Amino acid sequence: MANNSTPSTQNNSDEIDLGKLFQLIGRGFNAVFNFILKVFLYVKKNIFILMGLVVVGLAIGIALNRIISKKLKSEIIVKPQLESKNYLYDVIGEIKANLKAKDTLFFKGIGIEKIDFNGLDIEINRVLQEGGSENDIKYLELLQSFENTDAIADIVRAELQNKSSFNHRITIYYKNAEFGKVFTEKILEYINTNNYFNVLLEVYRNNATYRIEENQALLKQVDEIISNYTNNLASKNSEVTNERIILDNQEQVNIADIFQYKTGLIRDIEAKKLELIENKETLSVVNLGQPQVVQKSFFGKNIVLIPLLLILLFFAISILKYLNRRSMSIS
Repeated sequence: MANNSTPSTQNNSDEIDLGKLFQLIGRGFNAVFNFILKVFLYVKKNIFILMGLVVVGLAIGIALNRIISKKLKSEIIVKPQLESKNYLYDVIGEIKANLKAKDTLFFKGIGIEKIDFNGLDIEINRVLQEGGSENDIKYLELLQSFENTDAIADIVRAELQNKSSFNHRITIYYKNAEFGKVFTEKILEYINTNNYFNVLLEVYRNNATYRIEENQALLKQVDEIISNYTNNLASKNSEVTNERIILDNQEQVNIADIFQYKTGLIRDIEAKKLELIENKETLSVVNLGQPQVVQKSFFGKNIVLIPLLLILLFFAISILKYLNRRSMSIS
């Protein structure tokens, strides 16, 4: 008999526990519903006050937007040359520190006589390139074909120099468009007045010019060889065997190698001409942006922020009044 009564007792206790659980859930829903209903009734009761606060806040926000001058900015995309990235960040940090200190002597030294520090600031960050990781993987796969060759050292050196010279964005904030333009020009001039890098640039440019002249002289000789070979081939007066030519009784030279050598000379001349263009200054300006208005976030605009603050202040005062009444009833 004892064994038969045990399961029924367990079932009854389970049914009681489930019933209590459903009652608790129902009470929870009722509490939430009552809270929402009270909030709705409170908002309904004070709807005209809230609407008035919104209208007043909008009016104040519009007035402030007209009174307060808009902040402007210029974004300059630059490329540091000759591994001058660290110097670029240091000099921008120096300028930023002098702006915070409002050091007029420093700015007079770089040619800015009258400076308005109101809203003036400068920042720098690297311009990120999309798809960089995928391109890096493809490039590493390509480098494997040059393994254990003399060309790998030059390729790696050039690539490391390129990777360390990403484009960077200098952002200058100001309030007066005319002054901002002058300030930007003077800052770029100051950055490019580093004596160390200017001397290096001069050496680089001289080397590149000399390399171009030498390559052009070699290219002229190669063109003469190819021209003579073509003329002799047409007249059939030269010893030609398997597309090879004999120069001044020396060993035979493959004509394909001569054309390949000519192509290499042309590419080297093109590369050096690009170096002459890029290495004019320590900091090459890729894009000198025009003044533009600083766009604030949605909640950072006065026309939205002030009405929101007034409504929050109203609710805060109401909560304090409610807590005060409750404390008075308890005491």
